Amino acid sequence: MTRFIDPDREQFEAFKDLNRDHPIEMLNLVKFRDTAQYPSDHPLANAGLTGAQAYRNYGAETTPIIARIGATILWRGTFQTTLIGPQDEEWDEVFIARYPTTHAFLEMVTDPAYRAAVMHRQAAVETSRLIRCAPTEGGASFG
Repeated sequence: MTRFIDPDREQFEAFKDLNRDHPIEMLNLVKFRDTAQYPSDHPLANAGLTGAQAYRNYGAETTPIIARIGATILWRGTFQTTLIGPQDEEWDEVFIARYPTTHAFLEMVTDPAYRAAVMHRQAAVETSRLIRCAPTEGGASFG
């Protein structure tokens, strides 16, 4: 399985090159490791945490940062099955986060407290997808 945990430089530059002055919604698809993999010098390296437990640590430490920048979780769901797409991809967390602007998202990922907390996410995640979307109005049809 190809691991996608952090963006590569090219992806991050493409993200930053888009308009930064409107709300963005980030579709998050996350698959946890069975056992969290912290660096050997991390205090939780030998704690035997599951990926889900490490991800909860990430959530707990980032909640105040998310609130401060005005971000919210718009929607959260429980993965059941894939109807169209790779059958080998299953997700433990599926949610959409809304940020007031790209500037707010960039403020979050450069915040020193966030940079410390992201270690939990890196320890927790087997693979993930993080897809930036521009919000649009809903409606009664697909078109």
